[in-house]
Amino acid sequence: MTPGLWELVFKGIWVTLQLLFLGALVAGAVSFAVGVARTSRRWIVRFLAGLYTEVFRGTSALIMIFWVYFVLPLAFGWQLVPLWAGTLALGLTYGAYGSEIVRGALNAVDPAQREGGIALSFTPWQRMRLILLPQAVPEMIPSFCNLLVELLKGTALVSIMGMGDLAFSGNLVRLALQESAEIYAYILLIYFVIAFVITRLMRVLERRLKAGPGKVPERRVAAREPSPAAVGAASGGAS
Repeated sequence: MTPGLWELVFKGIWVTLQLLFLGALVAGAVSFAVGVARTSRRWIVRFLAGLYTEVFRGTSALIMIFWVYFVLPLAFGWQLVPLWAGTLALGLTYGAYGSEIVRGALNAVDPAQREGGIALSFTPWQRMRLILLPQAVPEMIPSFCNLLVELLKGTALVSIMGMGDLAFSGNLVRLALQESAEIYAYILLIYFVIAFVITRLMRVLERRLKAGPGKVPERRVAAREPSPAAVGAASGGAS
């Protein structure tokens, strides 16, 4: 490919990374807000959170992007730029999936932990912040890793708005060179590399969160355990 075509691909990568980062921020905020709301004691809060989850989880992300970018301007008279329209549609859609991850992780915490917080006269917010979330968040990381990879692949849907993401740029290069197999092989490889980096980073984050306060890393535990030779020497000295 010519330098100009490679520049087009690099611009598409940058747009895709922006969509991934901004969409992940929106999806993360929605996931925790709705997921925590689904564990509320008030039935109306649980109902509204559940309604949101079912609606956005049961609809197509492609159609949601179409609605946000093409339909809402006709209904309300305002127009979002493609980047923010794609971010909002993807964040709301994948946030619905993320809310189920949060709800499931919170419900998996031992009920005795909640009872302990009640016994200490903690408010519901204190129990959530100090007891439940520190135990639930590390268990959410593998599922959120999968969700981030799905979000990465979902960014290709913004091409219906004519937005120059990686998939859209790759298609333009394909039309220019008339080389479908080679171009799409490059695009697949780029998506794979980004997904691989996400997976590695999330695994590092998972290890750090699981080695949080009150947990001794395995290496330190092994270092503290006496060796068989030291035990034998101690026994011989004692005798």
